[in-house]
Amino acid sequence: MPESPEVQALVDDLGARLTGREISDVDVVEFRVEKTRGRPPSSLVGERVRGASRRGKHVDIGVGDTQHLVVSLGRHGWARYRVEGGDVPPTDDPAGVAPPTLIAFTLDDGEVLEFTDAGDWVSLGCWVVDDPTDVPAIAKLGPDPVDPGFSRADFDRAMVGRRKQVKAVLQEQESLAGIGNAYSDEILHVAKLSPVGHAAALTPDELDRLFDSTVGVVVHATDARRGVPIDGLKPAKIAAMRVHGRTGEACPVCGDTIRDFSFASTTAQYCPTCQTHGELLPLKSQ
Repeated sequence: MPESPEVQALVDDLGARLTGREISDVDVVEFRVEKTRGRPPSSLVGERVRGASRRGKHVDIGVGDTQHLVVSLGRHGWARYRVEGGDVPPTDDPAGVAPPTLIAFTLDDGEVLEFTDAGDWVSLGCWVVDDPTDVPAIAKLGPDPVDPGFSRADFDRAMVGRRKQVKAVLQEQESLAGIGNAYSDEILHVAKLSPVGHAAALTPDELDRLFDSTVGVVVHATDARRGVPIDGLKPAKIAAMRVHGRTGEACPVCGDTIRDFSFASTTAQYCPTCQTHGELLPLKSQ
């Protein structure tokens, strides 16, 4: 799932590449991506892009005088560029299968911006709105740890006293915007905390460590992704992970074996020695 560091790098690229250019055509390949049916993406034809920004894990492309094209990348969505009529660019998928295009925006010079989705179900979504907060998920977003104004008070309001697993709170977009499965694993490993412990049980010292690691991990990753081409962001993210996606490998801190555990509808990773005092968490059921 794209998370704030990679989405920020994507919108930086989109802003630099698209600003001032006109949308000359829109091709909706999968109708389910349209979330504002009375105001389809095709209504943007003839308008110029005025910039791009990030809202949590959403892409916000300013178009025309007041309109916003908001794109939720969902679990497996991403973007790529292609020359009109040209071949699909090479993919980083080990199987060599490029994800399908669900919606494409042709620009005035013939370049095409495509939004893709590699999942088994459509998670990509597009809205055309005058105010990004007209998108329900954006209206409910909590404070963003990458924001320079993010404070300890913001963090404490999201975390302190919550009778919910710490990992779940980190990924709850209404509490903290932009963090998903991968970076929550990384944050908890740096903080040396169990992902299944409840937020309400955290000691003052543990809260201090968790605040520092939450800000430190996502800010460092955001800085590290700046300038990486959009087709290289996924490999860069994978290469930078300490525990996430590293099942069976040695922990870079203590050398213990990194393990899987079941979390919601997916699998996450942790180090037993660093995070759970040697306790093995339940594996994902088969």
